[in-house]
Amino acid sequence: MKSLIFDIQRFCVYDGPGIRTTVFFKGCNMHCAWCHNPESFSPAPELLYRAEKCVSCGACAVCPNGAHTFENGMHRFDRTKCTACGACEKACPNSALELSGREMTAEEVLRTIEKDAKYYKSSGGGVTFSGGEASLHFDLLVELLEACRSRGIHTALETNGLIPPARLQRLIPLVGLFLFDCKHTDPDAHLRWTGAPLEPVLDTLRALDEAGAAVALRCPIIPGVNDTDAHFAAVRALKARHACIQSAEIMAYHDIGKTKWDALGAPYTLAGLKTVSPEQKRIWEAKIAD
Repeated sequence: MKSLIFDIQRFCVYDGPGIRTTVFFKGCNMHCAWCHNPESFSPAPELLYRAEKCVSCGACAVCPNGAHTFENGMHRFDRTKCTACGACEKACPNSALELSGREMTAEEVLRTIEKDAKYYKSSGGGVTFSGGEASLHFDLLVELLEACRSRGIHTALETNGLIPPARLQRLIPLVGLFLFDCKHTDPDAHLRWTGAPLEPVLDTLRALDEAGAAVALRCPIIPGVNDTDAHFAAVRALKARHACIQSAEIMAYHDIGKTKWDALGAPYTLAGLKTVSPEQKRIWEAKIAD
């Protein structure tokens, strides 16, 4: 069995306790306007083109579909002709082209995970499955979770909460910590900014609470989107109602992902926003504190 993975990062320290390996599955059932990994949206391989790295050498003209052409020394990339075959990425000498997403088996993923087993043990770390939305790759995710648990490796799942109830019940005993995104607490705004309804997300949080699962609430705060007193009060109320929530973390907006939107040829609707200062983040943290 294979699923599409777009990255595996080792020695992560922000995706759960200790030193961790984070596995990023490709494909998501939300499309958040602020996402810093927009290459995770599509469940298919995609080509990122970073024009600032292109030296117009012509090597990418190896494309069998003619997606890359040159006119007066200028590179033209026609995405409609790209089949994500990867030929141009291999030919490019300057890393201007990057193919995001490759199919991997559980065995292939585990080989990378197991490289750092000694660091997991010494730091209280483990593996985190992220995305995209990892639960969309349910069969491979379960296989990996079971394999990690059998090896004594702590497991965490970062999720947006859009998990069908039957699948959630299968995942709960296999996941040591749910990193649960709280993107917005207003139903209309949640739908507008993520493209998905809020109620199923809250249903998942209630189910995790009833099951006694361990949850770390992750709250992306975006100026002009959800940086309101009403939202902060709603986050505090969620914490009060759900005993499963062990912690709540502010994920302050940054614009690092904008270059990826550009590389995908996708419009970035938050282009005018600046990265939030550490001082502002501390103010927000106080607003969700108990």
